[in-house]
Amino acid sequence: MKAIRSTDFHFPGQKAKYTGKVRDVYSIGDDYLVMVATDRISAFDVVLPEGIPYKGQVLNQIAAKFLDATTDILPNWKIAEVDPMATIGWRCEPFKVEMVIRGYLTGHAWREYKSGKRSLCGVTLPEGMVENQRFPEPIITPTTKAAEGHDEDISKEEIIAQGIVSREDYEQLEKYTRALFARGTEIAAGKGLILVDTKYEFGKRDGKIILMDEIHTPDSSRYFYAEGYEERLSKGEHQKQLSKEFVREWLMANGFQGKEGQKVPEMTPAVVSGITERYIELYEHITGEKFVPAPEADVTGRIEKNILDFLKK
Repeated sequence: MKAIRSTDFHFPGQKAKYTGKVRDVYSIGDDYLVMVATDRISAFDVVLPEGIPYKGQVLNQIAAKFLDATTDILPNWKIAEVDPMATIGWRCEPFKVEMVIRGYLTGHAWREYKSGKRSLCGVTLPEGMVENQRFPEPIITPTTKAAEGHDEDISKEEIIAQGIVSREDYEQLEKYTRALFARGTEIAAGKGLILVDTKYEFGKRDGKIILMDEIHTPDSSRYFYAEGYEERLSKGEHQKQLSKEFVREWLMANGFQGKEGQKVPEMTPAVVSGITERYIELYEHITGEKFVPAPEADVTGRIEKNILDFLKK
């Protein structure tokens, strides 16, 4: 399977194309977006030079399942999953923040904590915690949504004071974030997993707050295996996890953290195929379903046809 690192479609009524770190987003008229999950992979806000076969399919299909599983909490942007790698949905005006919620002290939060910081995005962190320990209550640590470069940590008070989001809207975003995280936690527990942390993006359509983009995927979330969690924590061992963190760890072990002057290590065919295998493993554990690879012949032609067929309706 050849990785699809980019697309260049021209659909009827297309007004613009936006290329994100992973997705190619096509604006159709004033109301619709076509979002193609490519096989690009990013880490430390850098798009890596090699694509990961089937990664786009994994992300698109997991996101579709979780969007469908949370419509009772709030409406979302999805209209239809038209291809294993593409979803069509409503165009929304995005809030310029990402709502990050953390149930456990790990990843970026742990790196900050280990450096001596006891406040993250205006949230005070308890003393005496260890890596991967559960917080007494999940904490929300928002980031600004950078058009390019690194997203930046920001506090609730700064967001409101700077007029990025109104107080009323922000407090509603917090409620939705906690409710979505509780639902994701419940679903994960049923699969023998712990939803460790995740991020959500929201927008507005016709004055209503809408859930956007992807949710509870391995790119936007971190999962631990529940079995053995307490034992590994008590021994100070690494947790067995399902997330993109293994890619970050491989990069850090090879001297790359996205900092100026650092070079991405060589992504050999063995490294790439290993990452593909991990993404398929993630899919199967998170959904509880067998991964069925989409047809490999003329993938971009298939995506384009499926999108066009839906738009004609």
